[in-house]
Amino acid sequence: MKAKVCLVGEAAVGKTSLIRRFVVNEFDEHYVTTIGTRISRKLVSLRLPRREVDVSLMIWDIMGTKGFRQLLQGAYFTLAHGLLAVADITRGGTLADLQGWIDAASRVTGPIPVIVAGNKQDLTEGAEIGPEDVARFAQGSGHDFVMTSAKTGEGVEEAFRRLATRIALRVVGDS
Repeated sequence: MKAKVCLVGEAAVGKTSLIRRFVVNEFDEHYVTTIGTRISRKLVSLRLPRREVDVSLMIWDIMGTKGFRQLLQGAYFTLAHGLLAVADITRGGTLADLQGWIDAASRVTGPIPVIVAGNKQDLTEGAEIGPEDVARFAQGSGHDFVMTSAKTGEGVEEAFRRLATRIALRVVGDS
């Protein structure tokens, strides 16, 4: 099956770095602002309880500027199967801002699976929010969460695979 996954979150939370780590297992220290949208692909093989399924993820990256959320939301979110909502644990406000991104997507897609990623887990000394804050936010909205670090790779594969699994179960079921 094919699945469109959109990453959402404010600028510089690490959306592009998470995608790069997941798709090509690389990390670049230099921040480069995403202009417009960028699409990456990766095939994920999943073992559901009663069957195996290959999911071709089309991973959409969007610039994190709030003004562009309104401008691009129709084209960006149309036909999306799931969201990876990314917050930067060193900037507490980025977690609260995720609700606006999730709401914008939901207006276009209806309810779809969402995984909240508390990113930059490698920077715990400068953290403004911890795993309990990310859990409270995610679970309060009925979503799952994963703590991630694009730099070390911690939780990255898990976040994307968990989202792909939820999408597969929703789209093809497990019968």
